[in-house]
Amino acid sequence: MLKTGLGLILAVLLAASAFAQKPDTLKADTSLLNKYRIDPGKNPLPVRQRPVQISEQLIPVELLDYKVSYWRKSMIFGLNFNQAAFTNNWSAGGVSAVALGSNFDFKAEYNKSPLNYTTETNLLYGIAATKGQGSRKTNDRIFLDNKIATQISKKWYFFGSLSFESQFAAGYTYTDLSGNPVPQGLIISNFMAPGYLTESVGFEYKPNKFYDLRIGTGTAKQTFLLDTNIYKNLPQNYGVKPGHTFYNQLAVQGVGTVDKDIAKNLHLTARYAVFIPYVQPLAYITHRIDATLTAKVNRLVNVSMNGTFLYDKNTAKAPQATEGISMGVAYTFP
Repeated sequence: MLKTGLGLILAVLLAASAFAQKPDTLKADTSLLNKYRIDPGKNPLPVRQRPVQISEQLIPVELLDYKVSYWRKSMIFGLNFNQAAFTNNWSAGGVSAVALGSNFDFKAEYNKSPLNYTTETNLLYGIAATKGQGSRKTNDRIFLDNKIATQISKKWYFFGSLSFESQFAAGYTYTDLSGNPVPQGLIISNFMAPGYLTESVGFEYKPNKFYDLRIGTGTAKQTFLLDTNIYKNLPQNYGVKPGHTFYNQLAVQGVGTVDKDIAKNLHLTARYAVFIPYVQPLAYITHRIDATLTAKVNRLVNVSMNGTFLYDKNTAKAPQATEGISMGVAYTFP
């Protein structure tokens, strides 16, 4: 009985498999479909096609009330104050002193291609009062520079410049020619003693907005010595002959300047000038470097370090240098 049931089940499975593998023999006559295909025909309504036309239409536009300014101006005013005080019995020793320093920098530039005009004013003055020694200068400079240039290529200009340099007040040395101390001081400089007026014509290389190099192939410098009291205290006499108040020189001058933010809140301003006279030996080439590094603490307070290096045989036989570090209030506009 069991064998008969298994045989019946096996027969059913084989029949189902054969039925599933049987191919579909129904064929579709596609010719009939094509015979009775419905053709929509043509649209009985007329269609008029017009060519697309594009025409310019003027729309009134109100101009914004903007004015273009070709001027760029900046101004920095700084004031530094230092003070130290000691009692008379302070065991470590010390002298009470008060020092005050100030600086003013103004720069304006007009730039409308191909014309470029730049004017710069730099004023420095500092004084220190020490107990028992009176007051003495720590810094003193007047510097004015004006330059006009016309562009002759992408990075080169033809320029003409006029600069003036002097100081505000009298300067003293506190040792005589033999090196002996002189408490009251001997006058060695004053306003327009010396005073320098320099005219220069040449070419300027300006690859970017923070660096430029001037090469003044035709340069004349006049040295003024209007205070004749310094003759006996300074043998070099700034190159002016004793009994005279004026000295003119012809030379080649090179001036390179850098004015750039070298890091966040850290700004470098540097100027190098070389003066090569035509008729004097190479030993009388003058070099001067002025550099100021300023770090901003906040909008008003900053720390600055400045230094000057000068080699000028008409002023001194050996190189000269000065350096100062100060913290104070500085206002920058804009």
